Amino acid sequence: MTPTSPARNVLTPEALTMMDAIARSGSFAAAARLLGKVPSALTYNVRQLEDALDVLLFDRRSRQATLTAAGRELLDEGRHLLEQMDAVASRVKRIATGWETQLGIAVDDVISRSTMLDLCSAFYAECAVQARAARSSGSASPSKPASGSSPAPAPAPALALAASAPPTRLRLRTEVMTGTWEALVTGQADLAIGVGLGREVPSGVAVKELGTLPFCFVVAPHHPLALAKEPLSDGEIVRHRAVAVADSARGLPPLTVNLLPGQDVLTVSDMVAKLDALARGVGCGFVPAAMAREAIDTGRLVVKAVQRAQPMARIGYAWRLPIRRESASRKAEPGLALRWWLERLEGATTRRALLDRHGSPGAIAEVGAA
Repeated sequence: MTPTSPARNVLTPEALTMMDAIARSGSFAAAARLLGKVPSALTYNVRQLEDALDVLLFDRRSRQATLTAAGRELLDEGRHLLEQMDAVASRVKRIATGWETQLGIAVDDVISRSTMLDLCSAFYAECAVQARAARSSGSASPSKPASGSSPAPAPAPALALAASAPPTRLRLRTEVMTGTWEALVTGQADLAIGVGLGREVPSGVAVKELGTLPFCFVVAPHHPLALAKEPLSDGEIVRHRAVAVADSARGLPPLTVNLLPGQDVLTVSDMVAKLDALARGVGCGFVPAAMAREAIDTGRLVVKAVQRAQPMARIGYAWRLPIRRESASRKAEPGLALRWWLERLEGATTRRALLDRHGSPGAIAEVGAA
């Protein structure tokens, strides 16, 4: 057996997590508080890592925890390794119990947050019911059917397939446009809700349509365009600042939509900030009609007709297909947690709520049933 190298001995999940914490927090002291350690312990651990790798990971000339080029490479690769370790643990747990250890869900900014939280509540509630049922029925060993009697019926799909229901940690992340796709294809999410359709579907990914998302052009009542004659032409719109939400993609080419060449642009991080900026009159722009409904009804925003065709986006949801191993004797199936979400997304009420229900909470029962 080949002996392990000193570098391999120090490249542990704990060391990679430490590097990630230092980089995210910006200092050894802040990372120490985050990890429940003293700063001197982190300094010592970093020194050990540097000695074993024979590189400098942090620039000591800066007061901040500034990564060197080698440190940045280790951090990037380390984060990928940690994600792979989590994925392996989740697959092992899923094979043993049917349930994923963790389910990552990327949610586009245009999707109803209250509906997503209602779905999370319904997921946890049903898991708890299944767990109680499993505990009450699992104390006795299953008996063989008597001679001539019919075998016990097969369990129902999805949740009832599990003999017990160990908890699956849900991890939600908000993305914008291409960033929602990117989170899925890079393995940062297992399910992406709100992806734009009409693009090439990556290998190993399944996609279904969620619905259509109509947009409207809005301005504040005190904006110069509020009293302009309708329909507004592109020539008139381009003279005024637009408000846009930045695409959250980091690796894939980001999208720019509904902006005119030469138009001044204020870029914000999410749709809530965009609606706020529009209501303050600092710009104009297209927004999903359902998200702007409350601001329009209360008079904070005014809808203006435009000469160009009103944008209509086709929105879907996508998930990563399970990898079938060559040694596997049967077709690879999604884990029970992912299957629960896919079943709920088949429901027309749930789909409609995800696109339309913004600004007001609804009943969990409406979106909890397929």
